[in-house]
Amino acid sequence: MKSLTPSDTDLAADEVVDAPPRSRFAWCVTGSGHFLEEAMALAMRLPAVDLFLSAAAEEVLPLYKFRIDELKQQFRVVRDTTASGVPVGMLYDDVYHTVVVAPATSNTVAKCALGISDSLPTNMFAQAGKLGILGIVFACDTEPVVVTKSPHDWVTLRPRRIELSNVERLRDIDFCQVVSSPAELEAALDARLNELSLAWNTSSS
Repeated sequence: MKSLTPSDTDLAADEVVDAPPRSRFAWCVTGSGHFLEEAMALAMRLPAVDLFLSAAAEEVLPLYKFRIDELKQQFRVVRDTTASGVPVGMLYDDVYHTVVVAPATSNTVAKCALGISDSLPTNMFAQAGKLGILGIVFACDTEPVVVTKSPHDWVTLRPRRIELSNVERLRDIDFCQVVSSPAELEAALDARLNELSLAWNTSSS
């Protein structure tokens, strides 16, 4: 795995090297707007979080009023700019204790369930599992009827059997915890913080 360069990530090399072992959350954002605002609010409450953005996430986040330059004021931001997923190497450097994919599109869920790694979030998820690092996935299409917020309105979706079966398949993946609502995601993160003897931030500002 080659070294990171400024074009690969917005993190300085010394920031990565100097991070204590397994001291940070890696929060992966995909192209889903489903409970995106709620998921990002939880990310902002966690200590020591780096955002890993897919190419689709970079397109979708501004549609929900999340500007990348503003996110950089609170998070270390890693972008999906390399074909080989170079930033995944930070997992090998033992920087992260938890990988969160939230929210996860049905496309991302299908890839993770089938072991396909062709984006930054799916690469992070796969390599985390191989390293025994917990992955928490907030899957979008988990019920026969899903009401989701688009950039302009609320939309009712009816996931197909293939989407629902992929979620169940994902639940069987090693080192993976699947959640299906903001409340479940918060509970999973709360349990993880307790396991690590960490606490929520008292302020997200």
